[in-house]
Amino acid sequence: MRAGAWAEPGPGADVDLRTCLLAEQLLCPQLVVSHLAAAALWRIETLDIARPAPEFIDPTLRTRSNGSRRRVHRMRLAPSDVQDVRGLRVTTPARTLADLLLSGPRDLALVAVESALTYRTVGRGHRRAPLLALHDVTAALPARHRHAARTREWLSLVDPKSGSPAETVARLHMADAGLRPESQAEVFTGDGRQVRLDFLFRAEGLAVEVEGYAYHGTREHHRRDIDRFNRIQRCPEVRSLLRFSALDVFRRPAHFVAEIRAALHRGAGFRQPPPSP
Repeated sequence: MRAGAWAEPGPGADVDLRTCLLAEQLLCPQLVVSHLAAAALWRIETLDIARPAPEFIDPTLRTRSNGSRRRVHRMRLAPSDVQDVRGLRVTTPARTLADLLLSGPRDLALVAVESALTYRTVGRGHRRAPLLALHDVTAALPARHRHAARTREWLSLVDPKSGSPAETVARLHMADAGLRPESQAEVFTGDGRQVRLDFLFRAEGLAVEVEGYAYHGTREHHRRDIDRFNRIQRCPEVRSLLRFSALDVFRRPAHFVAEIRAALHRGAGFRQPPPSP
């Protein structure tokens, strides 16, 4: 694996992230898994990082990063900031999120925060419960830091109701454009059946739905998807509906926002009274 570290060979052997992190800690016992690597161990979603690099904090301030193989932050850690996870010493969820908020970028950090605050299905169908509350994240932030004001501003954007990384980033793109829809909005069909929408501009009657990568994983999921959107169309509060893929949100944010603006403009036009004769 590297100088001084060997993994057992054989059929099916896989040098996964945990093995890489364990090897580094055996060679450098002062290292504590942190940042994106810690988020992966806690099953906290980030921005499409399937295999983050080994990332650590060295509270002794002696170890340096070693290219792309290992990234080391030389920072202080309190004993309460460290927890054992499957034989590895890892920063706690609160400290992990605090570190991501202080290092940025904003969208990555807020995706992680909102993931940790809610139930999520991660990995191979693993259902993870919320790891902490928002006040735990706030309490883990240092009282004085050069990015303290920026971090407080970012935390004001957190929505614990967010259901996926794509929803988080979509909401942030809309907020940057001055658009503030309701998230996880409840509406009802004519026969009283409840439907929960990703986003709703209630005054304009515009619903916005963001579909994740695995949205149509099976025939049954596809069938339920069709039923859901048929129900949305039967809600009197919804006069128009926009659907976007996660790729639209992540890779075409300008197009995503422009489509919503155009739909809102059309909705505003529909509400205007006809001109007087």
